[in-house]
Amino acid sequence: MEKVIVFGSLSMDMSVKCRAIPHRGETAVGSDFLTTPGGMGGNQAVMCSRMGADTFMVGKVGDDAYGRELMTSLARHGVICSNVSLSADEHTGIGLVMRGEGDNRAVYDPGANATITYKEVRAAIHGLAGKDNVFLCQLGCDLEATMQSILCAKRNGLFTILNATPARSIPEEVYQALDVLCINEGECEFLSGISCLDDDSREKALRFFERRGVGHTVITLGRRGSVTLVDGKMVQVPCFSVETVDTTGAGDAYVGELAAHLCFGGDIQESMVYASAAAALCVTKVGAQAAMPTFAEVEKFVKAHKSE
Repeated sequence: MEKVIVFGSLSMDMSVKCRAIPHRGETAVGSDFLTTPGGMGGNQAVMCSRMGADTFMVGKVGDDAYGRELMTSLARHGVICSNVSLSADEHTGIGLVMRGEGDNRAVYDPGANATITYKEVRAAIHGLAGKDNVFLCQLGCDLEATMQSILCAKRNGLFTILNATPARSIPEEVYQALDVLCINEGECEFLSGISCLDDDSREKALRFFERRGVGHTVITLGRRGSVTLVDGKMVQVPCFSVETVDTTGAGDAYVGELAAHLCFGGDIQESMVYASAAAALCVTKVGAQAAMPTFAEVEKFVKAHKSE
């Protein structure tokens, strides 16, 4: 596996730094306003490409300045955009982000992302499918199109990865078509009804998804690392301790690296280690795509920490 097809959202992110996220009704003074290319799909595609995978983006942007800037950014990072289409009726997706100290809050207007159809994604899958190549998606585009696309990818022999964010219900037949499901604690509780409070509840949640036919479920736990099942037993991969500057792209760095490492034949536990390293490096910089680390940076970081 060396090819990753990413179907997901593309958006222009506008962010501002504040000392603390304001409470309801409160106005906070901010600084360091940034406008940066983003979107979960775009960010994860950039991460995959930076790790050396042949990465193909499937998505939609508006026929506007933001859309053109997003396409330029993806191409600059080596992502192939021949399957990104233009919407004549909807604007490019927009993300509004508040960057607090070690935290962030975001509001997302999908715009053109919500208009991409299953027919468009299916055409891309048929054109790019190859045995065991990776199909990676999230839930930021049309839900029905996403669910049908996962089933189509599986039928065409692709290795399927779903980052189930934002949390939305998943049909049983789609669970059975997933090789990897990657979720955080909140998404896990939404989908399974199980709060990941301790090792017992985390293992219970992992087995919930296992019974539904998912190949591997990865639950990310923030500063507590991530967990999965390996040979029937729960394993926990710790996170790396770094000085946090901006957490905006951390989740996408994790998922993109996870997909890329699996694409090159890594096992799930090793892939989680490298994904944790990518997320750690990402939070040391401001932004999303601009903060995604390179292959050399991740390799050096992992080797340095193995020797500790």
